[in-house]
Amino acid sequence: MILLSSAGESLFQLAVVVFCFVLILVLTYYSTRWIAGYQKKQGISKNLNVAETLKLSANKYIQLIQAGKDRYFVVAIGKDEITLLGEMTAEQLKEIPDEDPEVPTVKGDFEEILNRFKEHLPKK
Repeated sequence: MILLSSAGESLFQLAVVVFCFVLILVLTYYSTRWIAGYQKKQGISKNLNVAETLKLSANKYIQLIQAGKDRYFVVAIGKDEITLLGEMTAEQLKEIPDEDPEVPTVKGDFEEILNRFKEHLPKK
């Protein structure tokens, strides 16, 4: 009789721990979604927008920041500093097509590409 009661208690304790764990996971999920939505609303700016970013190294970037409708600022961003490189207007920007002719594009499925690669391997 004592063994059954201790086994029942252990099973009840396990159920309580599992329930608490699932409850904490659910609360964490919904609180994270709420915080992300709140921060997204706070981060929206009507007048400033990062138009482009070019990564130079691990912690150095050049960014093109749009201010208003037709003013753009080119800034260099480092680990501890931000430097204004210049200012541009919308007319000075050049629209670059998405597909660069100098960059080769590979078309086809993986098996076809693999077979083409195998053809260039030396025969044994």
